[in-house]
Amino acid sequence: MGLFKPSNDAAKKAAAEAALAYVPRGGVIGVGTGSTANCFIDGLADLRNQIAGAVASSEATAQRLRKVGIEVLDLNSVNELLVYVDGADEINPDLHLIKGGGGALTREKIVAAVARQFVCIADDSKCVDILGRFPLPVEVIPMARAYVARELVRLGGSPDLRVGFTTDNGNCILDVHGLEILNPIELEREINQIVGVVTVGLFARRPADVALIGGPSGVRRLTPRP
Repeated sequence: MGLFKPSNDAAKKAAAEAALAYVPRGGVIGVGTGSTANCFIDGLADLRNQIAGAVASSEATAQRLRKVGIEVLDLNSVNELLVYVDGADEINPDLHLIKGGGGALTREKIVAAVARQFVCIADDSKCVDILGRFPLPVEVIPMARAYVARELVRLGGSPDLRVGFTTDNGNCILDVHGLEILNPIELEREINQIVGVVTVGLFARRPADVALIGGPSGVRRLTPRP
């Protein structure tokens, strides 16, 4: 999700391949959106006969899953989602995330909430001590865009409309610059309470359970700090 340098491709692929070990045989999995998730889907193709299907976090992911022969299931028809695999735009040591660079934050958050285990895959450039260097995406009902933008300014951010982009849900996205997110759980709650916000791309109340981080020395496995 977001912008990646070509030099990170090998690290993303390594992290995605490491996540294949978390795929439950015979079960249904959730699959995220973005370039690192796409690497995971490419690897998942070899396991397509060993899983019951997948829940996609976006229309783009659904199309890619079908292309490699994996059945895409509606989340409402699934009784249990054992694992969700997705990338991130930023990751802090508590495995709180910023997501939404690819614009699928709402569906990603829904699938993550349902999944028993959330496995985040990323290259090491996404690891930060404090979230906020990457602009924070906020999905907004179109008629509330200006009001929500004013409220985000009150919180210390500088929101920009993502021009020419509409989410799979028919909404717009405000990308909020200039935030130093010292308390991600509280900020997630505060932004979600603004009328007109569908959701914010902070995954802190439901963080990742495991992060697989690709880098020059291979793949590191991270869990939230105590």
